[in-house]
Amino acid sequence: MSLPSKIINLPKTMKAVGLYKYLPISDPNSLIDLEVSLPSLDKEDVLVEVKATAVNPIDTKVRAPKPLVETSPRILGFDGAGVVVARGENSKLFNIGDEVFFTGDLRKNGTNAQYVALNEIIVGKKPKTLTFEQAASMPLTSVTAYESLFDRLLISDKDKGKSLLIINSGGGVGSVASQLAKNFGLKVIGTASREETKRFSEEHGVDLVLNHRENLIPQLEANGYGKGVDFILVNYDPYPYWDTLMAAIKPQGKICLIVDSSGLVDLRPLKDKSVTLVSEMMFTKIKYDTEDKSRHHEILDIISKMLDSGELKSTVTKVLTPINAENLREAHRILEEKRMIGKLVLSGF
Repeated sequence: MSLPSKIINLPKTMKAVGLYKYLPISDPNSLIDLEVSLPSLDKEDVLVEVKATAVNPIDTKVRAPKPLVETSPRILGFDGAGVVVARGENSKLFNIGDEVFFTGDLRKNGTNAQYVALNEIIVGKKPKTLTFEQAASMPLTSVTAYESLFDRLLISDKDKGKSLLIINSGGGVGSVASQLAKNFGLKVIGTASREETKRFSEEHGVDLVLNHRENLIPQLEANGYGKGVDFILVNYDPYPYWDTLMAAIKPQGKICLIVDSSGLVDLRPLKDKSVTLVSEMMFTKIKYDTEDKSRHHEILDIISKMLDSGELKSTVTKVLTPINAENLREAHRILEEKRMIGKLVLSGF
């Protein structure tokens, strides 16, 4: 239940984890403990006290070694959960005391801090039935998965019963997309290579799990998909899969990429089948201040309701505590090894 708006006495400084230099994660200075000033609020911002923060592949990509030195610390973290403690003068979606979950903003310091300033449209009401840790695992992957399926692939009621192939169904986005697709009435095919990722995929809505360490085409043929699949969501570097994607997609099918290709690919096969190729980047609406940017907040509220109703379940599989440089370096190391199943969350300062 929302508390009435009120003034909360806030400290002048806060704990945070950030960087000045972009270094390998094995370097103790790649992420360091900091004491910094609280962020200032723009007119449509809310200030949130962070209770839990998730770690995503984008954190490791932003932090990756490069010859750049920051004059003020860069604080990463692009989704989390917490409590609203202050509002900008034009903020109207939340009251002080509201429990919320949120994505971050690449243009600003992020959620690896005790407090974070966020435009209210990238914030949603925290699901009441979830802990802060469970809620923190969901915003970035859920908005990405939802936009991929319904805003990019344009899946609608007429597509119920059609097939969706999810490359890497055991990751954060894959495990949300599989639940959304299954609930919507699609036949969901996932890919995994380990027994634990196969099991995790099946627990999150995948009907059929293929081994992505082996050729996917014979596996599709053996399971009744010799004519291909209607939709493909690629949650991994598409470069090594490109020929497979071109062979697996049906004529007039649609493919969505959420990861950059590590090499050049041949687009010509798309024309023969009249295939639609789209990309998904969760930050696009925010970065370019698009007219439909409020869709971001709308999707977060949809996801919150689905989590409370049980239509979706949290994909957190590992929690580290407290939020500090040592634990965040460990989290980045785990993600860089590319063996993480589900989502990794840090909790409490």
